Amino acid sequence: MSTFICQNKNIRYQITGSGQPVLLIHGYCEDGTIWDHFIPLLPAAQYITMDLPGFGESEIDGAVSIVEMAEVVKSLLKHLKIERLMLIGHSMGGYVALAFAEKYGSMLSGLGLFHSHPYADTEAQKVSRTRSADFVKKNGSAHFIKQLMPKLFPDDFIRFNNFLLNNLTFRASRYPVTGIVNGQEAMRDRSDRTEVLRTATYPVLFIVGKKDTTVEKEKARDQTALPARAMIKILPDIGHMGMFEAPRKTAAMVGEFINFF
Repeated sequence: MSTFICQNKNIRYQITGSGQPVLLIHGYCEDGTIWDHFIPLLPAAQYITMDLPGFGESEIDGAVSIVEMAEVVKSLLKHLKIERLMLIGHSMGGYVALAFAEKYGSMLSGLGLFHSHPYADTEAQKVSRTRSADFVKKNGSAHFIKQLMPKLFPDDFIRFNNFLLNNLTFRASRYPVTGIVNGQEAMRDRSDRTEVLRTATYPVLFIVGKKDTTVEKEKARDQTALPARAMIKILPDIGHMGMFEAPRKTAAMVGEFINFF
């Protein structure tokens, strides 16, 4: 585990292996450790993980937008002297990856959206995120996270994986309330980035879970037609957390993308 300073805040990151750089970005109420069990299943490469501001061990002070999170990613790459890489983001991490691609697409040899999409929130979704942020501000994050985590998995998976669910809930409950609130508000206010995929000069990987209730089926489907070059992987029995629900299968998909391109 290492840290670097970005805008006077400590940002945690970790490097595993050597070779082609691949940066894995976690989602909302997660941190870089979600990839710890996943990376050993991937082909040889230099894997970089990090904690986005307000999650894990990375500090936050005030509002940090999705675009500003992408700038933190850029600062990390500058710190590591990495000029070209593959970028794979899970859920909110996909939003950050798209914001990075919008400005620094020439640095990418590939982009992966792991249960994510390029669309902005609908008005109803924005209202819901505001309510969630206000609830956490008023009541703290413990109850919110306890309600959130089960929604990310299919019911039949939860039935046999309570230990995992409890562990993820416990880790997320340790994040600062500021980070939990900021994540909701940053996702609420993000821009539509379909044009990023439509004009991508690099290949794009889509990993889609058919049981994912957090990504609308139409959006999950429609996004796959946007880029000129795409690798599309559909998982019929998987929800929003494929790296836990089907680690070997999803790792094989990511590995195929890395090796092919």
